[in-house]
Amino acid sequence: MKQNAILIFTKAPYTGQVKTRLIPAIGERAATDLYIKLLEMEVEWIRNYTPYAVELWVTPNADHPVLKQLSLRHGLKLYLQQGSDLGERMGFATRQSLTRYRQVVLLGVDCPVLTADHLQQAFNWLSAGEDAVLGPAEDGGYVLLGLKTYQQCLFSGHNWGEGDVAASTRQVFQHLCWRWQELPELWDLDRPVDLNRLKELDVYALPSDFDVELGLDSPDGP
Repeated sequence: MKQNAILIFTKAPYTGQVKTRLIPAIGERAATDLYIKLLEMEVEWIRNYTPYAVELWVTPNADHPVLKQLSLRHGLKLYLQQGSDLGERMGFATRQSLTRYRQVVLLGVDCPVLTADHLQQAFNWLSAGEDAVLGPAEDGGYVLLGLKTYQQCLFSGHNWGEGDVAASTRQVFQHLCWRWQELPELWDLDRPVDLNRLKELDVYALPSDFDVELGLDSPDGP
């Protein structure tokens, strides 16, 4: 059995079906382009700067040209998410991947400040004996979940997309009598105001007047 794998959960980037909370501010096309850029950059830095295997778990299908190009460029197999909600889909992928790898880290594509150091720390903790690693998000969710054992209760009974998912996941850890570690709290890109934070990273080649175009002149956004 191989050691470590990153499971990236992504939607096929069809226009109007990704980054929907940004659409009122920047429109369907720009929101879709941004999602594609987040996905491509995440796959590229993980493949180029970490030693970990990568699996792309996609929904609703694997037919989109962007996904096919990523698969060919980086030699990745595309896996189809299965389940009626995010929890079921993550649980299915975790259960399947842990038959191939000893430890897995689950990621979305919404956290542009995640780094290789975060991934290495997560796997180091798992290798040192921790049962799980949580990467909490500022909004109360999480941007990373590291596991070496599948438990269904980790993926059911949570309010996916709400602000208490990290808290309810900690409760499951406690119920299981697990030991876990947590990474520093990070932000993910969900709201129009987050676009200014993305622009400050200076790695996404956004136009210099991007914040003005979006009406994001103030820290509070529109």
